[in-house]
Amino acid sequence: MLYLDKYHDPRKNGELLLKITKKQLDMEAAIKETEQLFQQCSQHEPRPQINNKFTPVPFYKKSFEWLYRLFAKPFILLEPTQTLVDSVGNVYPEWKTKLDEEYAHLLNAINKEVNILDVGGIGDGKTDNTEAFKRAIGNGRVKVIVPEGVFITKGIRLPSWTILVGAGKGKTTIKLHDHAAKGTRLITNMNHWKGNHHLSVQGMSLNWNVERLGIVPKTSTWGNYSSCLTYAHVTYGWVKDVEGINPGLHCFDISSTLYNYAGDGYRACGGSKYVWLDNLNGYGFGDDGITTHHSDYIFISRSHMCDPSGRAHQRGSSNSNGIEIDDGSRNILLVNNSSARCFGGVEIKAHQNSSAASNVQIVGHISVNDNRCYNFRHIGHHKSTDTESKSAYNIMAMNLAAIAPIFTDLYKYSTPRGLVVSAYKNVVINYFTLIGDPEYNYNGNPVIAIQYRARNVFLNNISIKDFKSASVAIKIYGGKNLADSVKISNVAVRNSGAKAIDIGPGVQDIIVEKVKEL
Repeated sequence: MLYLDKYHDPRKNGELLLKITKKQLDMEAAIKETEQLFQQCSQHEPRPQINNKFTPVPFYKKSFEWLYRLFAKPFILLEPTQTLVDSVGNVYPEWKTKLDEEYAHLLNAINKEVNILDVGGIGDGKTDNTEAFKRAIGNGRVKVIVPEGVFITKGIRLPSWTILVGAGKGKTTIKLHDHAAKGTRLITNMNHWKGNHHLSVQGMSLNWNVERLGIVPKTSTWGNYSSCLTYAHVTYGWVKDVEGINPGLHCFDISSTLYNYAGDGYRACGGSKYVWLDNLNGYGFGDDGITTHHSDYIFISRSHMCDPSGRAHQRGSSNSNGIEIDDGSRNILLVNNSSARCFGGVEIKAHQNSSAASNVQIVGHISVNDNRCYNFRHIGHHKSTDTESKSAYNIMAMNLAAIAPIFTDLYKYSTPRGLVVSAYKNVVINYFTLIGDPEYNYNGNPVIAIQYRARNVFLNNISIKDFKSASVAIKIYGGKNLADSVKISNVAVRNSGAKAIDIGPGVQDIIVEKVKEL
């Protein structure tokens, strides 16, 4: 069985997907096919949901929502951006051309280059380099070079027009000082309220040094603090060839000034936009490896996140995901990433009191031994007694692999799934390979679950094998919380439960075609 450790090179994910799926896809044609399916899906008129008496929200929660609305703006569903393929098969968003132009502007704006050693920096793993970094960075328009070594700091803040570059992962390490506060962000931008622009961090390891905290009930403080790298209210940003190690919260957080919980239908002010994360590794994270909040036009490629500690949560209830596209994020593209031994490999979601992520596209992902390989949900808008989500729309995913999902101590009572869709509308999954461990006990759970008021869900070109102890390969849940308006086609199932597809009571708007049980 495939095992991806923390040293896995995510630049090889494209080749590895080909070996796993045994499908040599014409990426341009496959993306076009997926987009056509999405057009059909999104134009389909779903069967109306049953109107029920919704559970009232307690007054104290409403009070918090009203307070957050002072820093919020209405949610708007953006037009999806186009996904393109270049002449050598690289997949990218249409707006990357604009981002490349801005990177050229960044290079032209740099008027000096400073080696941290020339301003008193010492990479001996002992000396506090906080002041040396401040001298090197100054007011920006600078490229700061950090050579091989371990550079201790109490935090680095980057003004606009700054490049911070090391000698490579595992060669240059920037590490938090033993006396740094729990809420410290190891690297962040200078001004979260006014915002910053044109920032690049590349070629280094970022060690949050969680060991300095000793035994504590929780390794993070609140909001977007306690992470290796946080871009908050950043326009035009790059993070490339960087490793995140043992953060209290996240390895990499592309965020708004503040997380915002003003309720579904609202988003935070001060979100980031036009940011590219590439060739990142991360492990030991207290919550998520890579996460986005209330930010637009984010490109995450060739990155690998694994083995969270989950220590930002109460023990046994750690929603620690490899990649999490969270509250209010819009127009996000993920390409050829991987995850291992997380709660969720990729989770697209929102909290009950925030707008959901929307217009999210995944082109290539490998999930190995995650509990829920792909988990799409709007918490608190699942059940018939919950209000219907105003924002959980539009997910396209293709060329996915789910390898041997497992039970996990991170989230004690969560059952393994290859895919879960809840509350979202307009979801297309095309070319999805799921491979179980025939010796593992899945305790009669389904491999794929479409549930809790999901609507307009299309599954196409699905291959499922070796989930021997599962109950069913694909389960469409019925009852009062039923999913509906589902189309399933071109499915091959082998050695995975008593039946290929199970449709629950009350599900009416469903099409099933071309299903083979091998």
